[in-house]
Amino acid sequence: MFDTKMLLVILAIALVVFGTKRLRGIGSDLGAAVKGFKQAMNEGESEESVKQIKQEKDADFDAAKREAEAKTKNT
Repeated sequence: MFDTKMLLVILAIALVVFGTKRLRGIGSDLGAAVKGFKQAMNEGESEESVKQIKQEKDADFDAAKREAEAKTKNT
């Protein structure tokens, strides 16, 4: 798809258009955005796993409660 020569030409054009200071700022902003996105994705996964664990515990508790109620009704 992209050859290394094409990539170097694109980077050289970007350097001429934006300049070194602005290009450095764009790079750091882009890096921070990617880092924030990854962090948000990891937080979302951890929150989802916590919800799933709570649901499993609630399901276990409900099953135990139903069994206890069934035993008391039978006696």
